[in-house]
Amino acid sequence: MISYLKGILRFNHAYEDRLTMVVNGIGYDILIPAYVMNRIKRSNSDGDELELHVSYNQTERQPKPVLVGFQSPLDKEFFELFISVEDIGPAAAVKALTKAVREIARSIEDKDSKALKQLKGIGERKAEKIIATLKGKVAKYALMPEVETAPPVAEDFTKEVEDVLVTQLGHKHLEAREMIEEAIKRNPRISSSEELFEEVYRGQNK
Repeated sequence: MISYLKGILRFNHAYEDRLTMVVNGIGYDILIPAYVMNRIKRSNSDGDELELHVSYNQTERQPKPVLVGFQSPLDKEFFELFISVEDIGPAAAVKALTKAVREIARSIEDKDSKALKQLKGIGERKAEKIIATLKGKVAKYALMPEVETAPPVAEDFTKEVEDVLVTQLGHKHLEAREMIEEAIKRNPRISSSEELFEEVYRGQNK
């Protein structure tokens, strides 16, 4: 099973939703969701070295392996939850993920079917299935920081996490601060909001 690839990027200009990674002389055809492809194209050129976290999908109904690539392991985790929804396979999920994971996760947690219907190929029935299947399971992904923004300075990222815990997930300010303090005690090496989000929810799930 393939879970990670590091190699030379080759854009597949015949398709908008895939690229080729050349690793040790072998080319891997990898599907890429639109929001990830946009990031890759903004910061990479053909021939650049690229690292991807890969979701490997192969079933009896889909005997040919389907590789789906992400720059973040959290994005990959979310994708694998997303395809656990009935009637959403890997190819359909790649087409649907036109927005960043944090936006989709927030729509799920807010039970906002109208926002989910804006995703490619997602109608009313599928939006309701997504909410029914994933509500309560994707809160940590709603906390993910914007990839495009510069990393927050040390004194700011805890405030960012606190704001999201309160405004997006309904925690009291005091409760949010305690969650953050406990997370930092468990892992004093935390240096970014993404690491702090992970540690907060790791503690909540123990």
